[in-house]
Amino acid sequence: MAYHAGEYDVIVVGAGHAGCEAGLAAARQGAKTLVLTINLDMVAFMPCNPSVGGPAKGIVVREIDALGGEMGRNIDKTHIQMRMLNTGKGPAVRALRAQADKFAYQNEMKKTLEDEKNLTLMQGMVDRLIIEDGECKGVITQTGAMYHSKAVVITTGTFLRGEIILGELKYSSGPNNQQPSIKLSEHLEELGFDLVRFKTGTPPRVNGETIDYGKTEIQPGDDVPRAFSYETTAYITDQLPCWLTYTNEGTHAIIDRNLHRSPMYSGMIKGTGPRYCPSIEDKVVRFNDKPRHQIFLEPEGRNTHEVYVQGLSTSLPEDVQKEILSTIPGLENVQMMRAGYAIEYDAVVPTQLWPTLETKRIKNLYTAGQINGTSGYEEAAGQGLMAGINAGRRALNEEELILSRSEAYIGVLIDDLVTKGTNEPYRLLTSRAEYRLLLRHDNADLRLTEIGHRIGLISDARYERFQTKKAIIEAEIERLRNTIIKPNAEVQAKLKEWGSSELKDGIRGHDLLRRTEMTYALVSELIPSEQEITDDVAEQVEIQVKYEGYIEKSIQQVEKLKKMENKKIPDLIDYDAITGLASEARQKLKQVRPLSVAQASRISGVNPADISILLVYIEQGKIAKIAQN
Repeated sequence: MAYHAGEYDVIVVGAGHAGCEAGLAAARQGAKTLVLTINLDMVAFMPCNPSVGGPAKGIVVREIDALGGEMGRNIDKTHIQMRMLNTGKGPAVRALRAQADKFAYQNEMKKTLEDEKNLTLMQGMVDRLIIEDGECKGVITQTGAMYHSKAVVITTGTFLRGEIILGELKYSSGPNNQQPSIKLSEHLEELGFDLVRFKTGTPPRVNGETIDYGKTEIQPGDDVPRAFSYETTAYITDQLPCWLTYTNEGTHAIIDRNLHRSPMYSGMIKGTGPRYCPSIEDKVVRFNDKPRHQIFLEPEGRNTHEVYVQGLSTSLPEDVQKEILSTIPGLENVQMMRAGYAIEYDAVVPTQLWPTLETKRIKNLYTAGQINGTSGYEEAAGQGLMAGINAGRRALNEEELILSRSEAYIGVLIDDLVTKGTNEPYRLLTSRAEYRLLLRHDNADLRLTEIGHRIGLISDARYERFQTKKAIIEAEIERLRNTIIKPNAEVQAKLKEWGSSELKDGIRGHDLLRRTEMTYALVSELIPSEQEITDDVAEQVEIQVKYEGYIEKSIQQVEKLKKMENKKIPDLIDYDAITGLASEARQKLKQVRPLSVAQASRISGVNPADISILLVYIEQGKIAKIAQN
């Protein structure tokens, strides 16, 4: 029997990484928010790898923080190890990665949600949405509770019609043997949404006490204190190491012998898996010329012996998994605590979404996270933040927010999803961002803090600190540009010591810093600043000076793109009325309904000739005449 259970501005369905960010973003903007989750013990749970960050993903976490989200702050408080990756490469591909204490992470995030004054966290299984005149007005739970709201965000992860597959065993389940969400998936189909079947997998977990670490290579954290959040001032110093080992030809032989028992090759698994995170059986088949594959042994927390066997994702039968483990150096006598498994689930085809993550079919309904076809906690959190911001702003009658591809990796992620769609679980990569030199790990605050403050997620105090930092960076670059270093004996001796060529004449500090071998620290030895320069300011000054020419070229490209982004396509456009469009382009344009000519140009199947025809049609003013009628 249904009953009226409450009224809210925003309701978030699910409390994984997307749901937590969505709920907090909506609540912190002033929207009265309800977060409903199947199991309160699973808030912000990490069903797969116990880590946050990495290439591209780590930059997303910094962007989430710069906009006022929570993931960066939470991992800074609960990690067991922090490392900067790709330090030997350019700044565009550097990224921070943290090993998480998965239990501390979820407990801290749950507490953060519970402490948020505008947010109510509650256990409940949502079966249906309340739809009136094409608008979402709330949700109905399994128990008949009807919650009404101005906007709803669905962040159900891999729970929609989830099925776990382990060898010949297949059963209905969410991740980690949780209750799946079946009726909501069926209800979305009833409402006319196109769903696809995707698959992801996990490796076995083993007892760390039974690992022979003497046969593995230690992977310690960085000695330098690091953090994702720009607010973090206290650093965790007692880090735990990870360990590296490898598969071998014996491992691969066992896998080859048992491929007929693998659900991936027997036909039991129907869903499409992630290309960039393949199972071990997939790796052995696809890369059969490689004699070994890396295996990282990652502790799951400080107060557990469970170790995550990164690189050994599999759905092979349990007995085969045990046999595989025994062939790997260090794991010969290991005790397997949990078997790896694959999980199949429903996802919404993301071209059914606007760039705000609102569904095109139903107003005031948003989706975020793995339900949109992505993989990864970070991609989920980034979407959750944006969906929560936009649902909150819709509920409060404020203008919604869309990040462009030149502003953030989050913008790249969402634009890729809603414009191109995805035929496999989508993973963010640095190569997906055409402006990656602008979208760096080190400058997320400079790109996005202004926006975070404008929408009310960045405090005035934090914004003032940011403005001070920005002013110091600009002043220091200007000081280097205007300060001449003269070629006296002391300067020449230091340059020789540092392996840099001596000066023939005076040189500006700015130009000296552009030399490959020079660093800001060295230049400032020759011309010390009168004010204190922090490490993050020094890093910014060095990168902006050294890459000035490349950054300027990227900015010019962005300015060109903005002209196309500003050519808006009216809602009333009738693509069938445009003569000359290729049939595939017409079909794709009708499906995606791009908001701008630039977005239209990024749709797969729409070629430059189609864009030229579209531009002519818009500029002829035919649409404007239709609109007036």
